[in-house]
Amino acid sequence: MRKTRIATYAICATLLMAAGCKTNTVDKMAFKSAINDYYKAKPVCVWTTTVKFPAQADTSNDDQTKGFDALVDAGLLTRQSAEKKRFLIGSKQVNNYDLSDKGRSTWTADPSQPGYGNFCVGPREVTNIDSYTPPDNPNATQYSVAYHYDIAGAPGWATSPETKTAFPALAADLSGQQTATAALVKSSNGWQVSSVQGPSASDLPK
Repeated sequence: MRKTRIATYAICATLLMAAGCKTNTVDKMAFKSAINDYYKAKPVCVWTTTVKFPAQADTSNDDQTKGFDALVDAGLLTRQSAEKKRFLIGSKQVNNYDLSDKGRSTWTADPSQPGYGNFCVGPREVTNIDSYTPPDNPNATQYSVAYHYDIAGAPGWATSPETKTAFPALAADLSGQQTATAALVKSSNGWQVSSVQGPSASDLPK
C-alpha cells in the first residue's frame, strides 16, 4: 500500500511539473532571431530609396544640396560647380556630384538598377525583447513584440555632425538604444515579421 501511495505521489508531482512547464513556453529568442533576420534584409542607409550617380543639384535649392554636400564633407562624394544653360531664360548654377574613391569602396550598389545605390551603415539589431502580447498564450500564432534595438559599429562618416544634420532619420537611429514593436506571425518556416512600428519604421528601405 505504501509503495502504491509513493508511486501515485510521484506521478502527480510529475504531472504538476509538466503542467507548470507549459505555462510559459514562449521562445523570446525565436522572436529576436526573426526580427534580426528582417532587419538584415533592410540595412540602415542615408536615403530611403536608392540614388543614381553622377547627380546634379541646383545650388539655390538647399533641400537638394545639403545631403550631397554633407557626403562631400565626409569624403564619399566629389563636387564640381557648373553653369547649366536654360532655354530662353539664361543659365543657373548647379553642382555636379559623383562618387569619390572612398565613396566607391563604401557604396552599396543596387543590383536591379545599374548606377543606383546607397550608403549604408549596417542593420538594426535587437538588444532586448521587452514584452509580447498575448502574454499568457504560448500556443498563439501571432504576437505583438516590443523590443529595444541599436546599431553597433557605425562608420565615422555616418556619425559626423554634418551627416547627422543632413540625415536626421539616420541620426536618430545612431543615437543609442531605440524602441519598436513588431507584429510576428508563425509560419511553416518559423516566425516571420509582418510589420514594424517605431521611430524609424517609415524610413526602412522599400
